[in-house]
Amino acid sequence: MSDTGPADPVAEAFEAQRDRLRAVAYRMLGSHADADDVVQEAWLRLSRQDAATIDNLAGWLTTVVGRISLDVLRSRQARPEASYDDRLPELVVTVDDGLAPEDDVALADSVGLALLVVLESLGPRERLAFVLHDLFAVPFGEIGQILGSSADAAKMLASRARRKVRATGRPPGGGPEQREVVRAFLAAARRGDFEELLRVLDPEVRLTIDTPGGVVVVLGATKVASGTRVGTGAASQGREVLVNGLPGFVAWREDGTPLSLLAFTVADGRIARITAVVDPARLASLDLPDAG
Repeated sequence: MSDTGPADPVAEAFEAQRDRLRAVAYRMLGSHADADDVVQEAWLRLSRQDAATIDNLAGWLTTVVGRISLDVLRSRQARPEASYDDRLPELVVTVDDGLAPEDDVALADSVGLALLVVLESLGPRERLAFVLHDLFAVPFGEIGQILGSSADAAKMLASRARRKVRATGRPPGGGPEQREVVRAFLAAARRGDFEELLRVLDPEVRLTIDTPGGVVVVLGATKVASGTRVGTGAASQGREVLVNGLPGFVAWREDGTPLSLLAFTVADGRIARITAVVDPARLASLDLPDAG
């Protein structure tokens, strides 16, 4: 924000809204950096506006943040060569010890990040309608104004998005059935059992790997199974974890340095997405649990 004195009532009013606006932008965009940029742009627009003409500052700011976020989402879709889907999300790793989300703050944060993964499957308009209404209780009339549509149209978008979110069927922590699918995958990978890997992988599975040279994406069960191997020689130990609230596995080398981190999305009894981090720098930056 610009250098505005603390006595400035507009600046004070904006600061009172900052955390909420940042939360809205983060749920829309899934990136803290992008959310900060959106909030900063909202401040710049407010600073150019005659605040006396704004009847409801909170509503005005929500509208501005919503519109800017919508523009960012649309620009991502328009640039497939820089697909946001290929960027790895921020990762929160916790020990998979069966705690309920409310029992652990870090786990609660990770469950919130798991929702962001689901939201990535929504179109920009659906995502805006769902986030603003279901997560921040913004009336459909205001959402319609942001989208340039009617309140009924906004309600339909939110309803459609809600169905997609529910269809994922992913409870916090992955659920026991999903853990069993992941364990079957890991066991098959250790044995090199190609047929079993094909059985537990969705035919259209997406593997995203964070390597020292950048992000690599592998599509399809055959290709993923062909390249899958969870080594037992290089890694002296590993343990089950939760990664953004989803089932995962972290492995360490014999010298205690982390070797890899895997996170799994399970849908309809098969693994639909795998996120793998093998970049030593990225692994070193993560708050990983101790080797179990």
